[in-house]
Formats: sequence, C-alpha cells, structure tokens
Amino acid sequence: MSEKDDLRAQAARHRERIDPASEPAEEAARLFAQTIPLSPDRSVAAYWPKGREFPTFDILADLLEKGVPCALPVMRAGSRILSFARWRDGESLAEGPFGIRQPIENAQTHWMEPDIVLVPLLAFDRRGHRLGHGMGYYDATLADLRAKKPVVSVGLAWAQQAVLFNLPAEPHDQPLDYVITPLKVHCFLR
Repeated sequence: MSEKDDLRAQAARHRERIDPASEPAEEAARLFAQTIPLSPDRSVAAYWPKGREFPTFDILADLLEKGVPCALPVMRAGSRILSFARWRDGESLAEGPFGIRQPIENAQTHWMEPDIVLVPLLAFDRRGHRLGHGMGYYDATLADLRAKKPVVSVGLAWAQQAVLFNLPAEPHDQPLDYVITPLKVHCFLR
C-alpha cells in the first residue's frame, strides 16, 4: 500500500466518525455565498454527495434560487474527465459508476463547462492539496477545464478533515483555490 493509499484509508475512517451535527452544513453555504462571486452568467458544477461526503444540498438550493446555472457530473466509460449536465431541482438522478447519483442522459441534456467546480474530498492541507478517493477524476477534469478557461475549484469539507501536515502531491494533482467548511474559508489562490 502506498503512502497516499494509507492516508486515504485513514482519512476515510476519520470522516466516517465525524458527526455532521457538530458543524452545520448551512454555514458552509453561507460562507460560500459570501466568498465566491456568483451571477447567472457563471455556472457551478456541484456533486451529489455519497455516504459521508460533505452535503451540497444547501449550496445547490441557494444557487438555484439565485438563478445560477448548476450542473452535476456524469462519468463516461473510458474517460477520467467528467462531463457536466445541467441540473434543476426535482430532476431525476440515476445511479452511475461507483454508486454515485448523476443526471440521466437524454436528448434534452444540456452539457456545460462550469466556471466553478465544487470538489469532494477526504482530507485537505494548508497548501490547498486534497486527498480524494484515488481515481483521478477531479484532477483530470480540473486540468482539462483549466486548459480551456479560468476555473475556480472549491473543496467542501468538515473542518475536522483538515490535516496539519502536507499531503503528498504529484505533478498531476490539481490544487484547490478554496476549501470551505462550516467554520472557515481557506483561500489558496496563488
């Protein structure tokens, strides 16, 4: 097992022990709205949380109420780059790869290249590096989007997911611009 795999396993066990009631998720939504410039001409890609991933529901509700276009990721066979389908409250989701809920593709699917990407994580450090599940989807996707246009990446986490040491980072790892927790905004803009 590599160092990253060992850290990933430890971080996943730690996240499972976090009591969601200890940090109100709606506070992260408030901090997000105060920190990230939003408008109807800037789209946001969120994720539908699985298991103990930080919930995006309050942020999504706020964005949709403000008329900000929202999208959710769709995994495609043979690609590590996520596609983003526009999503509106009430639209059905289906179980995709790894049990992740995603929009149902059809002829009316509106594909988007988001300006802001919300990123799930297992742990984050003081440099803006995150530990994900190790599949590389978000790193590949952020690299692809950033090659086309400026994109803001925002990790969402419980404050208890912060680590005091530097996480191992490889050249393909995409740093986050922000991590927002219910207790604080961490800005890593360079």
